[in-house]
Amino acid sequence: MEERLQKIIAAAGICSRRAAEDLILAGKVQVNDRVVRKLGTRADPGRDEIRVDGRLITTEVEKVYLMLNKPAGYVTTLKDPEGRPIVTDLLREIGQRVFPAGRLDYDSEGLLILTNDGDFAERIQHPRYEVPRTYLAKIRGRVTRKEIQSLINGIELEDGPFTVDGIQEEKYNEKSQWLRVSISEGRNRIIRRAMEALGHPVARLIRVSVGNLELGDLKPGQYRRLQKREVERLLRPRRKKA
Repeated sequence: MEERLQKIIAAAGICSRRAAEDLILAGKVQVNDRVVRKLGTRADPGRDEIRVDGRLITTEVEKVYLMLNKPAGYVTTLKDPEGRPIVTDLLREIGQRVFPAGRLDYDSEGLLILTNDGDFAERIQHPRYEVPRTYLAKIRGRVTRKEIQSLINGIELEDGPFTVDGIQEEKYNEKSQWLRVSISEGRNRIIRRAMEALGHPVARLIRVSVGNLELGDLKPGQYRRLQKREVERLLRPRRKKA
């Protein structure tokens, strides 16, 4: 049966559908030795020969779902032109290709989901699904009530307005403060940029939950497989606020 190429690539565990679209546009996908660059192209995975970066793909793969406590100093891409460590270096025992469902920047830490299920990754990442993420952020100085309210009401950044779903003050001293911040979008370095706009650069950023999945006592650099019920709960539609 014919399906959209990006769906086939995602089902093969190569990447998410959005990333598959980028591969198609970049001319890295072939169907029966013909380079395809048009989004919406359809193929039959049971009949057609489909290659990504020259590698023949198959949709018959065991689905893998992992939770990693990402340390600082790792990138969440699968290749890095600067030669920095990548998160999959921490997963050599898995023996299967997986990719991050979402991202954490080089200096950030905490909960990162990795999988070879492209449809699952799409549900975790895409803004329309509004999967909440909670972070602990250590900032310079201490936020005022006015600044907290501005984050709730929305502040303007160079790529559009930004609002938090929730923000809670944690411990503080005369030089810094910890905040618990919940958001449901994934723009690049969004919490760091928002806090910097308020004059409170982020010194440390740790993601502690994605949806209802919590980091718990998993140590930096350690990972575990997700249980079936955890995967199912992550896929449940988010209840809209009253």
